[in-house]
Amino acid sequence: MEGAEEIRSVLVFNDQYVSRFAFQADEVLRDSFEIFINTREYRDGLNRIETLLEQLKTTISEQQGLEEAIAHLIVLRDAFVMTKGGAISKVSRGIKAFNAGGKLANIPEALQGYQDFLLGESPADWLSWQAKGKKFQEASERCPFCTADNIDKTLIATVSETYETAGLRSMADLGTAIEGSADYFEPSALAGLRGITRKLGGPSEQELAFVAGLRKQVELLLSKLTSLRTLSFHSMQDVLNETQGDFLRNRKIDLELLPALASDRTRAIVDPINLELEDVAQRINVVKQYIGQQKATVARLIRENESGINDFLATAGFRYRVAIEAKETEYRMILRHEDATGHIVNATSHLSYGERNAFAMELFMYDVRSKGPDLVILDDPVSSFDRTKKFAILHQLFHGRESIRGFTTMLLTHDLEPAIDVVVNGTSGQFSASKPVVDFLKTSNGILSERRIVRDDIMTFSEICRVNIQESCDDLIKCVYLRRLYEVMGQRGLEYEMLSSLLHCRINPTCKDQHGTQRELSSDEMLLASVEIGKHIPEFDYNCIVQQARDKVKLIASYWATSVGYEKLQIFRVLSEASEIGTATSSAFRKFVNESFHIENEYIMQLDPREFDVVPEYIVSQCDEIVAELS
Repeated sequence: MEGAEEIRSVLVFNDQYVSRFAFQADEVLRDSFEIFINTREYRDGLNRIETLLEQLKTTISEQQGLEEAIAHLIVLRDAFVMTKGGAISKVSRGIKAFNAGGKLANIPEALQGYQDFLLGESPADWLSWQAKGKKFQEASERCPFCTADNIDKTLIATVSETYETAGLRSMADLGTAIEGSADYFEPSALAGLRGITRKLGGPSEQELAFVAGLRKQVELLLSKLTSLRTLSFHSMQDVLNETQGDFLRNRKIDLELLPALASDRTRAIVDPINLELEDVAQRINVVKQYIGQQKATVARLIRENESGINDFLATAGFRYRVAIEAKETEYRMILRHEDATGHIVNATSHLSYGERNAFAMELFMYDVRSKGPDLVILDDPVSSFDRTKKFAILHQLFHGRESIRGFTTMLLTHDLEPAIDVVVNGTSGQFSASKPVVDFLKTSNGILSERRIVRDDIMTFSEICRVNIQESCDDLIKCVYLRRLYEVMGQRGLEYEMLSSLLHCRINPTCKDQHGTQRELSSDEMLLASVEIGKHIPEFDYNCIVQQARDKVKLIASYWATSVGYEKLQIFRVLSEASEIGTATSSAFRKFVNESFHIENEYIMQLDPREFDVVPEYIVSQCDEIVAELS
């Protein structure tokens, strides 16, 4: 392509786009948030809010070792599952850990020989290995682990009967968590927790109550730290209802209420955070102002995007509506039907092919405006639609509120109507800021060519016929175009019947009587018809031209004399009347030749087939092969 050197990003609308990006499960369009909400205005609003909280977050992030301690505290918290009554569940991993810890701290005298393994770095892995080896004890009198003689195999079995792999693993995790967060516990609380992990027989009810209280304090501290680390627009939307005191009270970490965690290390972290919170609280009115502005921005973006898409759906006659709803910290667009409740989870199974394409095209426009590509390519976006939807889509594409006007766009289509709209009508001023062009693309022998279509190229059906009657050098071709002219004008008199007879190679022209039976034209009728035809083709002579039509050699010469695919097809049709070539071709090929370009008057306006060859190359190639054989 020439002129594409500066293009760095391209966004293409085609079937792949529809399947990959539009109509995702439980969401209309992938990345709805990025496309509809995350605008520059939205991001600027978030940055203003983040600036107010920047120092607070910096203070938290600068606390050395805090992240690691939080990770240990989370393990400690999760080791104990709380019941609805506020007690610790007996099936918690922490309870198993306590039981195992007591046994590790009080190894029986008979098992003292295994102390190095039970108190080593990975007692659970060692015990798992030892338990797997037990099944080989009966295979020999020797020890299955060291092959020594005179080993007390009962003692070996006692190890796995006394200790459990899962319990040892839980105790290892819990012990690591306790020691990793030890600096954050008040000394007496830490001593009490360590003492329970060494107590044989498991914790008492009073000790369990102590652990439950400790867990609640840990959970509260974690909750406070987590909420402060994630302060943002989304987490602070309720701040509009808070006063300066409420803001500080709801977020301050009060260690007087968390006595088990009131260590010097915890205070060293919490005090600076609380000071920064007081600073933010002093500016609560500014925070509230920015939060309010951001909420208003989101509400307006939702309202505008919903309205723009729903207006299009209504205009195009679709009974669907979209809604943008909040989903945690982001937003998603969902699809609803006017006659159903709730939203459609899988839009692909509800929408027809045409509905999916039209709807996806509307979503694609928003995607273009969000990503701002250098080039937009629309791959045949409207050919499959009726006129109402077709022009609703085209209008929305280039004239709607969220149109892609202003973006360099290449629209590829088999449909002539958009070309007429651009070249002839100028789309009613939709392209006033640019100069769109239309090109006719064709491939021949693997070579792609393009030809500019200008206003004078698009003519009415009758104009094309009249021009080609005058310009053609072949009398048979002139008769083809004149017959088309009579067809579109509704002039199906004797002159039309005479031309039809000629193109069917009848020596004597015929017409149908009132009963539908074919009869030959009388001499007077032939004269009248010839006079009428002579007004357009002065040199018209039925007998002379019909002899040409019945002469295979002359027909073949006429076929090769023209390079226009449409004219080749018309001569081929006449040739097929005089030759037995119909049975040698496929039914699809015969249907195309005999019907698709028989009398083509689908459009009031069209391109001249002599100038813009609309016949597919493969059809002409098949005709060439057949005529070459006849030659």
